[in-house]
Amino acid sequence: MNCRHCRIPLRHVFLDLGFAPPSNAYLTAADLKTPELYFPLKLFVCEHCWLVQTEDYAQANELFRHDYAYFSSTSSSWLEHAAHYAVMISSRLSLGKKNFVIEVAANDGYLLKNFLAAGIPCLGIEPTASTAYKAETLGIPILREFFGKAVAENLAANGKQADLVVGNNVFAHVPDIDDFTAGLKVVLKPGGTITLEFPHLMRLIEHIQFDTVYHEHFSYLSLHTVYRIFTQAGLRVWDVEELSTHGGSLRIYGCHARDPRDEAPAVAILLAEEERRGLRRLPTYIEYQPHADRLKDELVIFLIEQKRAGKSVAAYGAAAKGNTLLNYASIKLDLLPYVCDAATSKQGKFLPGTHIPILPPTILSERKPDIVLILPWNLADEVCQQHGYIREWGGRFVVAVPKLRYLP
Repeated sequence: MNCRHCRIPLRHVFLDLGFAPPSNAYLTAADLKTPELYFPLKLFVCEHCWLVQTEDYAQANELFRHDYAYFSSTSSSWLEHAAHYAVMISSRLSLGKKNFVIEVAANDGYLLKNFLAAGIPCLGIEPTASTAYKAETLGIPILREFFGKAVAENLAANGKQADLVVGNNVFAHVPDIDDFTAGLKVVLKPGGTITLEFPHLMRLIEHIQFDTVYHEHFSYLSLHTVYRIFTQAGLRVWDVEELSTHGGSLRIYGCHARDPRDEAPAVAILLAEEERRGLRRLPTYIEYQPHADRLKDELVIFLIEQKRAGKSVAAYGAAAKGNTLLNYASIKLDLLPYVCDAATSKQGKFLPGTHIPILPPTILSERKPDIVLILPWNLADEVCQQHGYIREWGGRFVVAVPKLRYLP
Protein backbone atom coordinates (compact mmCIF):
# COMPACT_ATOMS: atom_id res chain seq x y z
CA MET A 1 0.00 0.00 0.00
CA ASN A 2 1.19 3.50 -0.84
CA CYS A 3 0.53 6.71 1.07
CA ARG A 4 -2.72 8.33 -0.02
CA HIS A 5 -1.03 11.72 -0.24
CA CYS A 6 2.63 11.42 -1.25
CA ARG A 7 2.32 7.90 -2.77
CA ILE A 8 5.45 6.38 -1.20
CA PRO A 9 5.19 2.78 0.13
CA LEU A 10 3.97 2.48 3.72
CA ARG A 11 6.20 0.40 5.99
CA HIS A 12 5.27 1.33 9.55
CA VAL A 13 2.18 0.20 11.51
CA PHE A 14 0.84 2.73 13.98
CA LEU A 15 -2.07 0.70 15.37
CA ASP A 16 -3.61 -2.70 14.70
CA LEU A 17 -7.12 -3.26 16.05
CA GLY A 18 -7.70 -6.58 14.30
CA PHE A 19 -10.87 -7.06 12.25
CA ALA A 20 -14.12 -5.14 12.72
CA PRO A 21 -17.29 -4.26 10.81
CA PRO A 22 -17.84 -0.62 9.79
CA SER A 23 -18.62 1.26 12.99
CA ASN A 24 -21.84 2.85 11.72
CA ALA A 25 -23.20 -0.33 10.08
CA TYR A 26 -25.98 -0.87 12.62
CA LEU A 27 -27.93 -4.10 12.27
CA THR A 28 -31.62 -4.96 12.18
CA ALA A 29 -33.00 -8.13 13.70
CA ALA A 30 -33.09 -9.65 10.21
CA ASP A 31 -29.42 -8.76 9.69
CA LEU A 32 -28.46 -10.92 12.67
CA LYS A 33 -29.37 -13.99 10.62
CA THR A 34 -27.02 -13.14 7.74
CA PRO A 35 -23.22 -12.94 7.45
CA GLU A 36 -21.62 -9.71 8.63
CA LEU A 37 -18.87 -7.94 6.68
CA TYR A 38 -15.59 -7.34 8.54
CA PHE A 39 -12.52 -5.41 7.40
CA PRO A 40 -9.02 -5.15 8.86
CA LEU A 41 -8.74 -2.08 11.08
CA LYS A 42 -5.08 -1.14 10.86
CA LEU A 43 -3.35 2.23 10.69
CA PHE A 44 -0.07 3.02 8.96
CA VAL A 45 2.05 6.15 9.24
CA CYS A 46 3.89 7.66 6.29
CA GLU A 47 7.45 8.55 7.27
CA HIS A 48 7.60 11.18 4.52
CA CYS A 49 4.48 13.33 4.99
CA TRP A 50 3.37 11.85 8.37
CA LEU A 51 -0.16 11.11 7.22
CA VAL A 52 -1.67 8.40 9.42
CA GLN A 53 -4.13 6.33 7.40
CA THR A 54 -6.18 3.16 7.37
CA GLU A 55 -5.20 0.14 5.35
CA ASP A 56 -6.89 0.03 1.94
CA TYR A 57 -9.91 -2.28 2.10
CA ALA A 58 -13.28 -0.59 2.58
CA GLN A 59 -14.66 1.79 -0.03
CA ALA A 60 -16.61 4.93 0.83
CA ASN A 61 -19.88 3.61 -0.62
CA GLU A 62 -19.60 0.55 1.64
CA LEU A 63 -19.28 2.77 4.72
CA PHE A 64 -21.61 5.72 4.05
CA ARG A 65 -24.75 3.84 3.00
CA HIS A 66 -28.18 5.23 2.14
CA ASP A 67 -29.39 4.35 5.67
CA TYR A 68 -26.41 5.98 7.44
CA ALA A 69 -27.50 6.31 11.06
CA TYR A 70 -25.37 9.19 12.34
CA PHE A 71 -27.42 12.37 12.66
CA SER A 72 -25.45 15.39 13.87
CA SER A 73 -28.49 17.03 15.46
CA THR A 74 -28.78 14.28 18.09
CA SER A 75 -26.14 16.05 20.20
CA SER A 76 -27.28 19.31 21.81
CA SER A 77 -23.69 20.38 22.47
CA TRP A 78 -22.84 19.89 18.78
CA LEU A 79 -25.84 21.96 17.75
CA GLU A 80 -24.64 24.71 20.06
CA HIS A 81 -21.13 24.44 18.61
CA ALA A 82 -22.53 24.81 15.08
CA ALA A 83 -24.68 27.80 16.01
CA HIS A 84 -21.73 29.61 17.61
CA TYR A 85 -19.59 28.91 14.55
CA ALA A 86 -22.21 30.32 12.18
CA VAL A 87 -22.41 33.58 14.12
CA MET A 88 -18.60 33.83 14.45
CA ILE A 89 -17.73 33.12 10.82
CA SER A 90 -20.52 35.30 9.44
CA SER A 91 -19.15 38.21 11.47
CA ARG A 92 -15.48 37.48 10.72
CA LEU A 93 -16.07 37.24 6.95
CA SER A 94 -18.92 39.80 6.82
CA LEU A 95 -21.23 37.27 5.16
CA GLY A 96 -24.62 38.42 3.97
CA LYS A 97 -27.36 37.81 1.44
CA LYS A 98 -25.01 38.39 -1.51
CA ASN A 99 -22.65 35.63 -0.41
CA PHE A 100 -22.80 31.88 -0.89
CA VAL A 101 -21.91 29.10 1.55
CA ILE A 102 -21.26 25.45 0.70
CA GLU A 103 -21.00 22.77 3.36
CA VAL A 104 -19.45 19.45 2.36
CA ALA A 105 -20.95 16.59 4.36
CA ALA A 106 -23.94 18.65 5.45
CA ASN A 107 -25.47 15.67 7.27
CA ASP A 108 -28.96 16.55 8.55
CA GLY A 109 -28.66 20.32 8.20
CA TYR A 110 -27.42 20.88 11.76
CA LEU A 111 -25.14 23.76 10.57
CA LEU A 112 -26.61 25.19 7.38
CA LYS A 113 -29.95 25.85 9.04
CA ASN A 114 -28.21 28.71 10.86
CA PHE A 115 -27.12 30.31 7.58
CA LEU A 116 -30.57 29.70 6.11
CA ALA A 117 -32.17 31.50 9.07
CA ALA A 118 -29.78 34.43 8.57
CA GLY A 119 -30.79 34.74 4.91
CA ILE A 120 -27.38 33.66 3.58
CA PRO A 121 -27.71 31.46 0.45
CA CYS A 122 -26.24 28.00 0.95
CA LEU A 123 -25.89 24.53 -0.49
CA GLY A 124 -25.24 21.28 1.33
CA ILE A 125 -23.39 18.36 -0.27
CA GLU A 126 -24.36 15.06 1.37
CA PRO A 127 -24.21 11.57 -0.14
CA THR A 128 -26.21 9.66 2.49
CA ALA A 129 -29.92 9.65 1.68
CA SER A 130 -31.15 9.35 5.27
CA THR A 131 -29.43 12.52 6.48
CA ALA A 132 -29.84 14.42 3.20
CA TYR A 133 -33.60 13.94 3.38
CA LYS A 134 -33.68 15.37 6.89
CA ALA A 135 -31.76 18.46 5.75
CA GLU A 136 -34.08 18.93 2.80
CA THR A 137 -37.11 18.96 5.12
CA LEU A 138 -35.56 22.05 6.73
CA GLY A 139 -35.52 23.81 3.36
CA ILE A 140 -31.79 23.39 2.77
CA PRO A 141 -30.78 22.69 -0.85
CA ILE A 142 -28.83 19.42 -0.96
CA LEU A 143 -26.66 17.88 -3.66
CA ARG A 144 -26.57 14.13 -3.04
CA GLU A 145 -23.03 13.37 -4.12
CA PHE A 146 -19.64 12.36 -2.74
CA PHE A 147 -17.61 15.54 -3.03
CA GLY A 148 -14.43 15.64 -5.10
CA LYS A 149 -12.83 17.56 -7.93
CA ALA A 150 -15.33 16.40 -10.58
CA VAL A 151 -18.32 17.54 -8.50
CA ALA A 152 -16.57 20.85 -7.76
CA GLU A 153 -15.89 21.46 -11.45
CA ASN A 154 -19.55 20.90 -12.24
CA LEU A 155 -20.58 23.36 -9.53
CA ALA A 156 -18.07 25.96 -10.70
CA ALA A 157 -19.22 25.58 -14.31
CA ASN A 158 -22.73 26.39 -13.12
CA GLY A 159 -21.68 29.52 -11.27
CA LYS A 160 -21.74 27.96 -7.80
CA GLN A 161 -18.39 28.88 -6.34
CA ALA A 162 -18.55 29.75 -2.65
CA ASP A 163 -17.35 32.60 -0.44
CA LEU A 164 -17.19 30.06 2.38
CA VAL A 165 -16.66 26.31 2.09
CA VAL A 166 -17.21 24.41 5.33
CA GLY A 167 -16.23 20.82 6.10
CA ASN A 168 -16.81 19.61 9.65
CA ASN A 169 -15.51 16.13 10.40
CA VAL A 170 -15.31 15.14 6.74
CA PHE A 171 -11.67 15.75 5.77
CA ALA A 172 -10.62 12.62 7.65
CA HIS A 173 -13.45 10.62 6.06
CA VAL A 174 -12.43 10.82 2.40
CA PRO A 175 -10.46 8.01 0.72
CA ASP A 176 -8.80 10.33 -1.83
CA ILE A 177 -7.75 13.31 0.25
CA ASP A 178 -5.82 14.95 -2.61
CA ASP A 179 -8.81 14.84 -4.97
CA PHE A 180 -11.06 16.21 -2.22
CA THR A 181 -8.65 19.09 -1.56
CA ALA A 182 -8.40 19.83 -5.27
CA GLY A 183 -12.18 20.07 -5.25
CA LEU A 184 -12.06 22.60 -2.43
CA LYS A 185 -9.81 24.83 -4.53
CA VAL A 186 -12.06 24.58 -7.60
CA VAL A 187 -15.25 25.46 -5.75
CA LEU A 188 -13.72 28.34 -3.74
CA LYS A 189 -14.18 31.88 -5.05
CA PRO A 190 -11.13 34.18 -5.29
CA GLY A 191 -10.86 35.76 -1.86
CA GLY A 192 -13.00 32.98 -0.36
CA THR A 193 -12.36 31.01 2.83
CA ILE A 194 -12.32 27.31 3.65
CA THR A 195 -12.80 26.08 7.21
CA LEU A 196 -12.29 22.44 8.06
CA GLU A 197 -12.69 20.81 11.45
CA PHE A 198 -11.17 17.42 12.21
CA PRO A 199 -9.87 15.49 15.23
CA HIS A 200 -6.25 16.39 15.96
CA LEU A 201 -3.80 13.49 15.73
CA MET A 202 -1.73 15.03 18.50
CA ARG A 203 -4.64 14.64 20.93
CA LEU A 204 -5.38 11.09 19.77
CA ILE A 205 -1.83 10.15 20.71
CA GLU A 206 -1.69 12.20 23.90
CA HIS A 207 -5.00 10.96 25.33
CA ILE A 208 -4.87 7.40 23.93
CA GLN A 209 -8.05 7.99 21.93
CA PHE A 210 -7.63 4.82 19.90
CA ASP A 211 -11.40 4.29 19.92
CA THR A 212 -11.72 7.19 17.49
CA VAL A 213 -10.15 4.90 14.89
CA TYR A 214 -12.68 3.35 12.53
CA HIS A 215 -13.02 2.53 8.87
CA GLU A 216 -14.99 5.69 8.10
CA HIS A 217 -11.91 7.68 9.14
CA PHE A 218 -9.47 7.09 6.32
CA SER A 219 -7.00 9.69 7.68
CA TYR A 220 -5.75 10.93 11.07
CA LEU A 221 -4.48 14.44 10.68
CA SER A 222 -1.87 16.78 12.08
CA LEU A 223 -1.59 20.43 11.11
CA HIS A 224 1.77 19.63 9.50
CA THR A 225 0.24 17.12 7.11
CA VAL A 226 -2.79 19.26 6.27
CA TYR A 227 -0.47 22.20 5.60
CA ARG A 228 1.42 20.02 3.08
CA ILE A 229 -1.77 18.77 1.43
CA PHE A 230 -3.13 22.30 1.05
CA THR A 231 0.15 23.61 -0.35
CA GLN A 232 0.28 20.89 -2.99
CA ALA A 233 -3.28 21.76 -4.07
CA GLY A 234 -2.53 25.46 -4.53
CA LEU A 235 -4.18 26.42 -1.25
CA ARG A 236 -2.79 27.88 1.95
CA VAL A 237 -3.56 27.45 5.65
CA TRP A 238 -3.66 30.97 7.07
CA ASP A 239 -5.07 30.37 10.56
CA VAL A 240 -5.83 27.55 12.98
CA GLU A 241 -7.80 27.15 16.20
CA GLU A 242 -7.68 24.33 18.73
CA LEU A 243 -11.14 23.11 19.74
CA SER A 244 -12.37 20.87 22.55
CA THR A 245 -14.80 18.95 20.31
CA HIS A 246 -14.28 15.22 19.78
CA GLY A 247 -11.60 15.07 22.42
CA GLY A 248 -9.48 17.76 20.76
CA SER A 249 -9.95 19.03 17.21
CA LEU A 250 -8.49 21.63 14.88
CA ARG A 251 -10.33 24.22 12.85
CA ILE A 252 -8.11 25.33 10.01
CA TYR A 253 -8.75 28.35 7.80
CA GLY A 254 -7.70 28.02 4.17
CA CYS A 255 -7.55 30.25 1.11
CA HIS A 256 -6.04 30.31 -2.37
CA ALA A 257 -2.25 30.26 -2.36
CA ARG A 258 -1.98 33.84 -3.67
CA ASP A 259 -4.56 35.28 -1.29
CA PRO A 260 -3.06 38.42 0.34
CA ARG A 261 -4.10 37.54 3.91
CA ASP A 262 -1.18 37.12 6.30
CA GLU A 263 -0.60 33.80 8.03
CA ALA A 264 -1.67 34.03 11.68
CA PRO A 265 1.00 33.37 14.34
CA ALA A 266 -1.09 30.44 15.62
CA VAL A 267 -0.06 28.36 12.61
CA ALA A 268 3.68 28.46 13.32
CA ILE A 269 3.08 28.03 17.05
CA LEU A 270 1.08 24.82 16.58
CA LEU A 271 3.45 23.42 13.97
CA ALA A 272 6.27 23.87 16.49
CA GLU A 273 4.21 22.20 19.21
CA GLU A 274 3.57 19.17 17.00
CA GLU A 275 7.28 18.94 16.32
CA ARG A 276 8.02 19.10 20.05
CA ARG A 277 5.47 16.35 20.73
CA GLY A 278 7.21 14.03 18.26
CA LEU A 279 4.66 13.98 15.46
CA ARG A 280 7.49 13.83 12.94
CA ARG A 281 9.42 11.05 14.68
CA LEU A 282 8.76 7.34 14.10
CA PRO A 283 9.02 6.16 17.75
CA THR A 284 5.93 8.25 18.59
CA TYR A 285 3.90 5.99 16.31
CA ILE A 286 5.46 2.55 16.52
CA GLU A 287 5.41 2.62 20.34
CA TYR A 288 1.68 3.48 20.57
CA GLN A 289 0.06 0.01 20.44
CA PRO A 290 0.72 -1.04 24.08
CA HIS A 291 -1.14 2.01 25.37
CA ALA A 292 -4.28 0.99 23.46
CA ASP A 293 -3.94 -2.60 24.65
CA ARG A 294 -3.73 -1.48 28.28
CA LEU A 295 -6.95 0.55 28.07
CA LYS A 296 -8.74 -2.35 26.39
CA ASP A 297 -7.58 -4.81 29.07
CA GLU A 298 -8.64 -2.48 31.89
CA LEU A 299 -12.18 -2.23 30.52
CA VAL A 300 -12.56 -6.00 30.15
CA ILE A 301 -11.28 -6.58 33.69
CA PHE A 302 -13.63 -3.91 35.05
CA LEU A 303 -16.71 -5.42 33.41
CA ILE A 304 -15.82 -8.92 34.60
CA GLU A 305 -15.40 -7.58 38.14
CA GLN A 306 -18.83 -5.93 38.01
CA LYS A 307 -20.42 -9.16 36.80
CA ARG A 308 -18.79 -11.18 39.60
CA ALA A 309 -19.97 -8.59 42.13
CA GLY A 310 -23.54 -8.90 40.88
CA LYS A 311 -23.65 -5.31 39.60
CA SER A 312 -25.81 -4.43 36.59
CA VAL A 313 -24.12 -2.48 33.79
CA ALA A 314 -25.56 -0.56 30.85
CA ALA A 315 -23.85 1.51 28.18
CA TYR A 316 -24.91 4.90 26.88
CA GLY A 317 -24.30 6.18 23.36
CA ALA A 318 -24.27 3.84 20.35
CA ALA A 319 -21.37 5.82 18.93
CA ALA A 320 -18.79 4.75 16.36
CA LYS A 321 -16.00 5.14 18.93
CA GLY A 322 -17.87 2.80 21.25
CA ASN A 323 -18.14 0.20 18.52
CA THR A 324 -14.39 0.33 17.93
CA LEU A 325 -13.70 -0.14 21.64
CA LEU A 326 -16.22 -2.93 22.17
CA ASN A 327 -15.18 -4.88 19.08
CA TYR A 328 -11.47 -4.62 19.87
CA ALA A 329 -12.17 -5.77 23.43
CA SER A 330 -14.48 -8.58 22.16
CA ILE A 331 -17.18 -7.48 24.62
CA LYS A 332 -20.51 -9.21 24.15
CA LEU A 333 -23.94 -9.41 25.78
CA ASP A 334 -22.69 -11.36 28.80
CA LEU A 335 -20.74 -8.31 30.00
CA LEU A 336 -22.80 -5.50 28.48
CA PRO A 337 -26.45 -6.45 27.84
CA TYR A 338 -27.68 -3.24 26.19
CA VAL A 339 -26.80 0.30 25.15
CA CYS A 340 -29.11 3.31 25.21
CA ASP A 341 -29.13 6.04 22.58
CA ALA A 342 -31.31 9.10 21.99
CA ALA A 343 -31.17 8.73 18.19
CA THR A 344 -34.41 7.11 17.03
CA SER A 345 -32.56 6.04 13.86
CA LYS A 346 -30.52 3.63 16.01
CA GLN A 347 -33.13 2.43 18.50
CA GLY A 348 -34.34 -1.11 17.90
CA LYS A 349 -31.15 -1.99 16.04
CA PHE A 350 -27.97 -3.74 17.18
CA LEU A 351 -24.36 -2.66 17.42
CA PRO A 352 -22.18 -3.99 14.58
CA GLY A 353 -19.99 -6.89 15.58
CA THR A 354 -21.04 -7.18 19.21
CA HIS A 355 -24.80 -7.39 18.42
CA ILE A 356 -25.66 -5.52 21.62
CA PRO A 357 -29.24 -4.16 21.37
CA ILE A 358 -29.82 -0.40 21.20
CA LEU A 359 -32.67 0.76 23.42
CA PRO A 360 -34.24 4.17 24.15
CA PRO A 361 -32.88 6.04 27.19
CA THR A 362 -36.18 5.59 29.04
CA ILE A 363 -35.09 2.02 29.77
CA LEU A 364 -32.56 3.37 32.27
CA SER A 365 -35.32 4.49 34.64
CA GLU A 366 -37.01 1.09 34.33
CA ARG A 367 -33.96 -1.14 34.84
CA LYS A 368 -31.97 1.14 37.15
CA PRO A 369 -28.46 -0.08 36.30
CA ASP A 370 -25.73 0.23 38.92
CA ILE A 371 -23.23 1.49 36.34
CA VAL A 372 -23.65 3.36 33.07
CA LEU A 373 -20.62 3.17 30.78
CA ILE A 374 -20.59 6.31 28.58
CA LEU A 375 -19.10 5.25 25.26
CA PRO A 376 -18.94 8.72 23.58
CA TRP A 377 -16.67 10.08 26.33
CA ASN A 378 -16.44 13.42 24.52
CA LEU A 379 -20.13 13.95 25.40
CA ALA A 380 -19.81 12.73 29.01
CA ASP A 381 -20.78 16.08 30.57
CA GLU A 382 -23.86 16.30 28.35
CA VAL A 383 -24.93 12.74 29.14
CA CYS A 384 -24.40 13.17 32.90
CA GLN A 385 -26.46 16.35 32.87
CA GLN A 386 -29.31 14.84 30.86
CA HIS A 387 -29.44 11.59 32.83
CA GLY A 388 -28.30 12.65 36.28
CA TYR A 389 -31.37 10.91 37.72
CA ILE A 390 -29.49 7.59 37.73
CA ARG A 391 -27.71 8.85 40.85
CA GLU A 392 -31.07 8.72 42.66
CA TRP A 393 -30.76 4.93 43.02
CA GLY A 394 -27.02 5.00 43.56
CA GLY A 395 -26.09 4.51 39.92
CA ARG A 396 -22.73 5.78 38.72
CA PHE A 397 -21.29 6.95 35.39
CA VAL A 398 -18.03 5.54 34.03
CA VAL A 399 -15.82 6.31 31.02
CA ALA A 400 -13.04 4.10 29.66
CA VAL A 401 -10.95 6.67 27.72
CA PRO A 402 -8.39 8.17 28.27
CA LYS A 403 -8.46 6.05 31.39
CA LEU A 404 -11.10 4.02 33.20
CA ARG A 405 -12.70 6.22 35.84
CA TYR A 406 -15.91 7.02 37.64
CA LEU A 407 -17.38 10.43 36.94
CA PRO A 408 -18.39 12.74 39.81
